[in-house]
Amino acid sequence: MSANSAWNLANFRARLIRDLVAAGYRVVTLAPDDGHADAVRALGAGFMSIAVDSSGLSPVRDARLFLQYSGILRRLRPDFYLGFTVKPNIYGSLAASLLGIPVLNNISGLGTAFIRSGPLTFLVERLYRLALRRSAKVFFQNPQDMQLFLDRRLVRGGQEQLIPGSGVDLDRFRPSAARGGDGGFRFLFVGRLLWDKGIGEYAEAARLLRPGWPDVRFQLLGFAGADNRSAVPREEIERWAREDSLEYLGDTPDVRPFLENADCVVLPSYREGLPRSLLEASAMARPMIAADVPGCREVVVEGETGFLCEARSARSLADALERMLRLPAEERARMGAAARARAERMFDEALVSRAYLESLAR
Repeated sequence: MSANSAWNLANFRARLIRDLVAAGYRVVTLAPDDGHADAVRALGAGFMSIAVDSSGLSPVRDARLFLQYSGILRRLRPDFYLGFTVKPNIYGSLAASLLGIPVLNNISGLGTAFIRSGPLTFLVERLYRLALRRSAKVFFQNPQDMQLFLDRRLVRGGQEQLIPGSGVDLDRFRPSAARGGDGGFRFLFVGRLLWDKGIGEYAEAARLLRPGWPDVRFQLLGFAGADNRSAVPREEIERWAREDSLEYLGDTPDVRPFLENADCVVLPSYREGLPRSLLEASAMARPMIAADVPGCREVVVEGETGFLCEARSARSLADALERMLRLPAEERARMGAAARARAERMFDEALVSRAYLESLAR
């Protein structure tokens, strides 16, 4: 099993790893050692460090990564290779296929290459088409991404299967009582601090609303300085904090206390697979506001579990935020309860493990 970080495996694939181990599989994980290798080992998996340059465009480094996958997989000779995130899906799958190792892929999101069409999009599509052509199964997290891969012939009909993202642990993320209202209404963004997540629009929407709603708090929670071409510079985050636009809360290994203290979770992203932050907010019965884009609209149902806004529009986001502020507390509670019910029905992480185990058994 391979992803672009050990953190990804420890946080998004923990249930799958535990269930594979419980089913009798020996699981070996391949990812950069970013300080979370021990957390992966604690799940019962082996860990081997590899050099994935997630956002780099160097053909030399990518060739080295392919050779590294080839060498490791030749030595291990696993029964299956499971790929997550872009480069493990491409270069790991290519290496596994050439060695005759069956491959399962998870397309967890399309990323910057598909958000901004250009030469990079053409290159990535060619690589995906080559890497996925022999895959036994390609899992997708929303129907729009799946249809795009089918329409562009990056996968063949019959390879594809829809799953509920990485799922959410419904026991760990449980509803909590609504806040008492102290300290003003709190909006919370959770995720990597990337421009493609709509953080610029979030800051501008906060600026637009501040004069009429001086006590409202617009919070950011997530890792700053990500290895990504869309990363928001730290100095920009500090400027927003100085201007009292956004309140930066830093990073955390446990988002639950912050979700408990939020009145509404916000994700104005340009495109998602199936965003974990919204799944966790749903499980904790929090109303949500998100951009009306693939991935987000699978979780946020307009008027039922929250509000949708136009992507890349600070004005549309500000309008949705103000609609939420004007709702009675009982109506926000109703939205949160509907979000939890939807999570129980559609997004239980057990459904993801079951899909993998059934595919491996065939």
